This record gives sequence, structure tokens and C-alpha cells, in this order.
Amino acid sequence: MRYAIRHVTRFEYAEPAAFARCNLRLKPIDWPGQHLESYHLSVEPGGHTYPARAEAGLAHVVRLVVAEPARTLTIESTATVTVDRMIPVPDASDPTLGEIAIAARASRDMSAASPANYLFPSPLIPIDDEIAQWCAQELAPDRGALEAGIALARRIQNAFSFDTTATLVDTTPHEAFAKRGGVCQDFAQIMISGMRAAGLPAAYASGYLRTLPPPGQPRLVGADATHAWVLLWCGAERGWVGLDPTNGIWMASDHVLMAVGRDYADIAPIDGIVLGSGAQKMDVSVDVEPLETVAA
Repeated sequence: MRYAIRHVTRFEYAEPAAFARCNLRLKPIDWPGQHLESYHLSVEPGGHTYPARAEAGLAHVVRLVVAEPARTLTIESTATVTVDRMIPVPDASDPTLGEIAIAARASRDMSAASPANYLFPSPLIPIDDEIAQWCAQELAPDRGALEAGIALARRIQNAFSFDTTATLVDTTPHEAFAKRGGVCQDFAQIMISGMRAAGLPAAYASGYLRTLPPPGQPRLVGADATHAWVLLWCGAERGWVGLDPTNGIWMASDHVLMAVGRDYADIAPIDGIVLGSGAQKMDVSVDVEPLETVAA
């Protein structure tokens, strides 16, 4: 599939903001099965932008500085992305969870995509005993990695309710787990916490879902905003495999990957500081339009 993606974030300030300095991680990365064809970023009423280095994870980072007072700030990101990603099929030859845990610890890869970077707790995803015990029921060390991964994703989908009022962006995995409800960020964090507790390399994936499903198929949850899911490293041959616990599915042609990190803090679409007074309002609009099916 080819997708046209439009991501608009609009800030409104009660009083003119004197200064803003933001990190933008809105440009989708290239990834196996995904290619970025074009990208454009616009900022109104304007500002200075320049490339910055990703402090952690895999992301395109742009630094935005707005030095003139402004009551509104609109950041619009548009991209065209081709996705040619097959649905993974578990196989008897897949490495076991125990084998990939050993291989990840033995890895000498020093890149941002190294499985060793995603083995341990991170600031927003600590190890939690209750989550670890609950997830461990699907994570026996002798179980095939892909089979176990999709089983845990589907268990989370069935056991938790999608509820946009249950949690906030800073809700901890423990709190969301106790409520048995939340949004895609919560479900991804719970799954990652449980996997890391089992010694498995699990990363936080941020991106988009297609807005319009194929004819006859149900609309996926989370398609109106940025989406979050999980990447599990399944050995050198399989590599990183995407699992979506919100919908209980694999990362395939419906998913567009924007960034990969240890947790949300590594790959938040927009973060930074604003100097000003009074209230702030933020509106986000996301549209992922299928353009055409790419011929095989």
C-alpha cells in the first residue's frame, strides 16, 4: 500500500507565548517493509528548524525554535509512505523465547536497533511484579517467539477495555494494569513491561494506522491519532516483529512506523518547552489515506 499521511498539531495560548523550543519526531523512518517516498514539514506562524540527534531510539528529530511571541502555533507534517509488509506466520523453526533472550544478551551490535538496548527497564516502563506474573503465563521460555508474542498481544486485547477516559499520558503501566483499561500507549507499555521482566528485548513503536479499512473489514482502534504498539526481537533471522495489543494483530500493511524507542519519552511526536502564561489548548488531527495498492 501507498499512504498519504497528514498530521496536524495546533496549540492555542491564552496569552502570547514568548518563546518555544520543541523536538519534532514526525517524519516516518525507513524500516524493513516500509519506505518513505516524500516528506514536508510546515510551521505557522513560522520558526527556525534544524536537524537534531536522536538521544535514544530510532527517530528523525527536528528542533523547532519559535522566538517571536505567538498566540497560536500550527505544526503540519505530510508524508507519502509505501508499505509492503507481510503478516508474519509462526513456524516450528522459530527460536524460542529462551533462545532469543540469550542471543539478545550476547549481541555485540552497538546501533540504535540493537536488541540489547531494549532488554531493561526504562524511565516510563519499569518492571512490575503483578504485570510480570500475568504476562508470564504466555511467555514460557520453551515457547516459539512469534507464537508467544501474538498470544500475549491477544490476551491483552481480550482482558483490557479501550477507554480514552481511563488514563492520561503520564499514567503508569501499573495503574493502567490495575484498571484493566486505557489506550494504545497503556497496552503497549504493559506488554513491554511483561516481556522485559521475562528477559526479552521489547521496544515501543509509534506510528499510524490506516484510517479507512479494506471493504468488509472492521475499522482498527486508534486510527484517528498516532498509535502505539510493540516490537519484539525474534532472533537474527526474523529480526524485529511488530505486535499490536490494542487490536490483537501483527504489524502489517495497516501500520506505518514513525519511530522506535525504549518508551514514549524517546519518541514523543512533539515535546519541549514554552515560555508564557495562561492556559494552553492542543488539538491533534491525523489522517492516513490509502492511495493505491502496490503491485507485487
